[in-house]
Amino acid sequence: MNATVDGDQPQSEKKPSAEQAAAEAITNFREEIDHLDAEILRLIKRRAEISQQVGQARMAAGGPRIVYNREMDVLARYRELGPEGRELAMILLRLGRGRLGQS
Repeated sequence: MNATVDGDQPQSEKKPSAEQAAAEAITNFREEIDHLDAEILRLIKRRAEISQQVGQARMAAGGPRIVYNREMDVLARYRELGPEGRELAMILLRLGRGRLGQS
């Protein structure tokens, strides 16, 4: 028989253990990460779509396929994330090129 606090539930059922609290926090954090990942994917797809439209419009106007000064600006913006930021920027640029970036 478990001792009760204030005549309610047993004390062991009143407070979650540190392990239970950690598991619940981890679940909540993972749900938030999943939500953020979905939003990031949506934004990346939209970014690629817009970038491809810019490239098509530029080429239709007789401009170059790729504007390297613009790409350097993008790389500089992601530099605050360190070496991985540069890699991420390169991936985003490749996605944005679509067929334009294919040789």
